[in-house]
Amino acid sequence: MSLHLYDTATRTLRAFQPARSGTVSIYECGATVQGAPHLGHIRGAVNFDVLRRWLEHAGNDVLHVRNVTDIDDKVLTKAADAGRPWWEWAAANERAFMDAYEVLGCLPASISPRATGHVPQMIELMQRLIDRGHAYAADGDVYFSVASFPAYGALSGQSPNDVKQGEGPVLGGKRDPRDFTLWKSAKPGEPSWPTPWGPGRPGWHLECSAMSTYYLGAEFDIHGGGLDLVFPHHENEQAQSHAAGDPFSRYWMHWAWVTMSGEKMSKSLGNVMSIPAMLTKARAVELRYYLVGPHYRSTIEYSDAALDEAVAAYGRIENFVQRVVQQTGPVEPGELTAEFTAAMDDDLATPAALAAVHSTVREGNVALDNGDQGAARGAAGSVRAMTAVLGLDPLSERWSRSSTADDSMQQALDVLIGHLLEERQRARAERDFATADLLRDRLSKAGITVEDTPGGPKWSL
Repeated sequence: MSLHLYDTATRTLRAFQPARSGTVSIYECGATVQGAPHLGHIRGAVNFDVLRRWLEHAGNDVLHVRNVTDIDDKVLTKAADAGRPWWEWAAANERAFMDAYEVLGCLPASISPRATGHVPQMIELMQRLIDRGHAYAADGDVYFSVASFPAYGALSGQSPNDVKQGEGPVLGGKRDPRDFTLWKSAKPGEPSWPTPWGPGRPGWHLECSAMSTYYLGAEFDIHGGGLDLVFPHHENEQAQSHAAGDPFSRYWMHWAWVTMSGEKMSKSLGNVMSIPAMLTKARAVELRYYLVGPHYRSTIEYSDAALDEAVAAYGRIENFVQRVVQQTGPVEPGELTAEFTAAMDDDLATPAALAAVHSTVREGNVALDNGDQGAARGAAGSVRAMTAVLGLDPLSERWSRSSTADDSMQQALDVLIGHLLEERQRARAERDFATADLLRDRLSKAGITVEDTPGGPKWSL
């Protein structure tokens, strides 16, 4: 493969070679379902959806695991604040995440395992770590010993001497403040599961190591998540997995944040933009375009103006493809341009990939205006192919505007708009330009664009 990806572990752009030819295994750190999803959460899912589509376009079978963290301190706290059972709170928010993934056109993951369904695998992993001298039990808790693993800090670049796990003060039998919790002993009112070391619940880091290797094997290709997960979450995942003897992930990918006023978008900051709220500002496909446009490692500073620019940019793609279909008939996806392919192979450089799309749109519009239908159809086919890789094909069943209206509605529009266009043509023939302009303005106010072509006026929404 000619694909190169930026690997967080080596801090270099590396040629991507899967462990097994023709199959790519991906573990995406999914939602901690403490609340409903916002734009920052869904950006990551869209980024990995583009990665998956590009890998599949190259002929690979992609095994995509996106987990659900349904047991966590934050889940328990938020559920208690809301006066709801923790499991019901987690399930409701999990459904909201799944709905958001679907509405923005993300392909379903191969599997979306829940942490609560994999406690036996976590117990097995802890036992392996204890047997190897990298973990210890104390007062019902189980900890990973950072000092026992000299390679700790390799992923994030942290010095083990400077590590702060963010787990609060040293309590109970914890031997070293740098050690992190694998298993938390049961507390009154909290859910718990039985283990050889006493009842309790899993720590966050343990969950992902157990689930990823259970589904993808001891070594898999890509592990990814938000930039804020590099430390401590992914550092601890790598440390405990390597310490247990697993090769673990071959490549690490991390996407940047969505920010508002320079701050990371998060529930705790209160600057959340929910997906339902965003869909009052733009259609789902336009919102997806907005998230796909920047490079996945670049921060998105949200503004309404930037979203409006994305809406207009996608409209130019959509209108071109629709013009070609209206004037020449149905268009099937064609070939990718060399520029698009080079951009996607360069660490999924979506800004350059979209520049290639828009360049082809401009060339196609010129061809259409010049009456070169063959060239216009070729450009439209290429645009369909490129946007399909990005999950943005305007004529796909998901995004085609015609797919959202039934045939009878489309026929009614054809009759009504056709009648107005006939009146406008008659007024133009009689040189009654005031009436012709009035009719065009009336259509424009209704969201209908009229284009005068050599074959007569054409309309589009």
